Amino acid sequence: MQRTLLHAKLHRVRVTRVEIDYEGSVAIDALLLEAAGIREYERIDVFNVRNGERFSTYAIRGEPASGLISVNGAAAHKAQVADLIIICAFGVYDEREALTMKPRLIYVDENNKIVRSSHAIPMQAAG
Repeated sequence: MQRTLLHAKLHRVRVTRVEIDYEGSVAIDALLLEAAGIREYERIDVFNVRNGERFSTYAIRGEPASGLISVNGAAAHKAQVADLIIICAFGVYDEREALTMKPRLIYVDENNKIVRSSHAIPMQAAG
């Protein structure tokens, strides 16, 4: 059996630009791509925290250390500048790989600068 598992997440990055008249995709600061292990042209799923919109597209490399998160093309209708979004990439793993695979989770500040990384989502206290 093969399983589809989260391999990378950019958590609550801030949209810095929307470009409707663009071919498509989400341009992401190259340092964020590298930290998360997301490759250029890799499929990503995007979840908009502000409005609940969800869409799939692909990642393209943005200028390193720019903090750029640009939602482009038709997807630009699903986000506004300053929206917080979660960007996820998934991989397909066989049972053996799935046992040891750990995702790269990247957390940023309000300027999309990395503040920490992890390989596990912290448990939330019941409340």
